[in-house]
Amino acid sequence: MSLRKSSATKKVKKKETGKSAKIPKSGTLSSKKPTSKKPSVKIVPKPAKAKVKKPIKAVSKPVLKASASVPKEKKVITNYDEKEKIEKALSVKRVRKSSKKPIITLPTPPPIEVSNHPKTKARNILVSQPKPVETEKNPYFELAKKYHLGVTFRQFIKVEGLTSQEFRAQRIDILEHGAVILTSKLAVDHYFRICNEMRISVPESMKYFCINEQTAYYLQKYIQYRKRKIFFGHGTILDLVDVIRKNRAEKFLLPASDVHKEQIVDFLEEVKITFTKATFYKTVSADLSDMKSLADFDILVFFTPVGIKSLKHNFPGFKQGNTRIAAFGHATAHTVKNLGFRLDIFAPNPKNPSMTGALDTYLKEANKK
Repeated sequence: MSLRKSSATKKVKKKETGKSAKIPKSGTLSSKKPTSKKPSVKIVPKPAKAKVKKPIKAVSKPVLKASASVPKEKKVITNYDEKEKIEKALSVKRVRKSSKKPIITLPTPPPIEVSNHPKTKARNILVSQPKPVETEKNPYFELAKKYHLGVTFRQFIKVEGLTSQEFRAQRIDILEHGAVILTSKLAVDHYFRICNEMRISVPESMKYFCINEQTAYYLQKYIQYRKRKIFFGHGTILDLVDVIRKNRAEKFLLPASDVHKEQIVDFLEEVKITFTKATFYKTVSADLSDMKSLADFDILVFFTPVGIKSLKHNFPGFKQGNTRIAAFGHATAHTVKNLGFRLDIFAPNPKNPSMTGALDTYLKEANKK
């Protein structure tokens, strides 16, 4: 019995020693439960990772709102006042895109009716313009070779600049204006001529708005091109609609002749800018006393209303008969009819934007064999 008790006591001691060794580690009697709790202690860093992600989401939300608000501002623009506030933030590319599609559209003039006079063969043409240099390529010279024509150039009008006294009578202060709209090389010449005669030094801050690139580069004759603010279009005043609106705080000066295109004035009034129309030069009839008759010419070509008036003034007994008259521009065409003449050729038209193109179309039928 003593041996059995001793062996039993040894087994009990072994079990007790095993229990006592395991209790301080797990804190429980079972050995399986602490293993299940250990991973729960290791998972503690997981909520820390979630906390790191939360501020990232909070920062990303306002960024998305700001990016979404940009196109909304573009859609909300409905008038010009709101557009002015945002134009400073717009890129140059946007200005170029909007310049191709001008918002201002002036009413189209009524169509011009051309007579149905018989189209007989033409041999000689008189063009009321100064004679160009023969070495240069000129469409009238090409037209003469094509149809074996005789082309004569003679200017029916001349431009006279106003004197400084005549300009002062308009009571216009040039230095009150911060921008100038120049529609031709004549406007450039007479603008700086008047400034020179009146001893006015044009400031370097003056802005120049030219109707085309040729007029803009012509400014190099009087100013340093690179040191000035110069803008130009592609042939029409509508091309300058965006840059004029951006500078509408300036007071504009429009040097013109006594006979000018009302379309430009209508455009400036439509844009609602402050401008002054000033007469710097005038167009008058030229002296054609050396020409005794116009009977040698089959077609007379005119480009201004003053040219038609010069025809009436220099040749009061002129009877049109079979002589055909070509007019460029609506104002010139209306003057032809108002003075009692017949209009046979008109440009620009949908098929021919130039006068030489309209003459070519007419001569194809008139001079065909």
